Amino acid sequence: MENHLHIVCLDVPYPVDYGGVFDLFHKIRYLHGAGVKIHLHCFEYGRGKQPILDEYCVEVNYYERHEGHKGFSHKLPYIVCSRSNGYLLERLLQDNYPVLLEGIHCTYLLNDPRFKDRKVVLRLHNVEYQYYRQLYLSEKSLLKKLYYLHESNLLRQYEHRIADKVKILAVSPKDSELYRQEFGAQDIDTLPIFLPFEEVRGKEGTGCFCLYHGNLSVAENEQVVIWLLKKVFSNLEMPFIVSGKNPSSRLTKLIYQYPHTCLIPDPSEDELQDLIAKAQINILPSFNCTGIKLKLLNALYNGRHCIVNTDAVEATGLQPVCHLADNAEEIQSLITRLSEQPFTHYDIESRKTLLGELYNQENNLQKLLHAIW
Repeated sequence: MENHLHIVCLDVPYPVDYGGVFDLFHKIRYLHGAGVKIHLHCFEYGRGKQPILDEYCVEVNYYERHEGHKGFSHKLPYIVCSRSNGYLLERLLQDNYPVLLEGIHCTYLLNDPRFKDRKVVLRLHNVEYQYYRQLYLSEKSLLKKLYYLHESNLLRQYEHRIADKVKILAVSPKDSELYRQEFGAQDIDTLPIFLPFEEVRGKEGTGCFCLYHGNLSVAENEQVVIWLLKKVFSNLEMPFIVSGKNPSSRLTKLIYQYPHTCLIPDPSEDELQDLIAKAQINILPSFNCTGIKLKLLNALYNGRHCIVNTDAVEATGLQPVCHLADNAEEIQSLITRLSEQPFTHYDIESRKTLLGELYNQENNLQKLLHAIW
């Protein structure tokens, strides 16, 4: 008997060029490998149709997102209301296959009584109201701050309202526990993210620079880089490379004020992986403690030493294979110590053991299949 599954994605899950689509695309890849017939539905608002998805899905449907004022509602969060689509709902009602909703963003159908008895599973990518509260705290623009605060408040009410309507698979134990304690969720479990990395490939030996990588158009990531430049690398001589998508002119100008710092904007996937592999230290502190940091997992699988702060690894289980520092002085001290400390076979084996336990893709696939069927 063939297993058919509808998957509703908040965005087009390819190319895999930002953290939010890692889990989306590689979950599709693993489900396809298990023989699942995937009916993919995704909202397209700039990434375009992607033919590679047809290799993994029996059908791929694209829907317009209602951007701007058309997506606003006084009762629903913008990320949900802007993805309400009658054509999508009608397509889903043409059969009785189970539905996997990728993110709170895609849960509009949970407000439709026609889906009351349908098997629906929600993949929880974040506690979204907390994520938007962090964006509010990081943002400098007053208009954007007001939007993020309003969205956070709406999301908190909305997440509470739907927490007991559906089976939920969170990405971390911390998110699962919050949904149980704060929202009263009963049917919730933790399912680690699906990754493209199949083995630890960090190279033994030493590199000659520090690296920060991330989507530089995200306010929090820009804020982290500015803090590292002003508070950490202004007092060090070790070369520091910053790489990522869409850096602002403000950030670009600041980076080039430091003689031992350079910017590599909009790297290709191969270029980024080459930088991660060659760096002596991947330095990835975070100013928020929401979700799982995909860029950190990338660095742990493919790079040498990783320096993080507590917020970057809280409740992730990744602390044993990272170097932890929570202020500028501690980070400077760690960089000085690690700059000439070779990355060893023992370091690699420690990562293999821990990451193999946390991110066993076959075990996670079986857990996902069991939750759906």
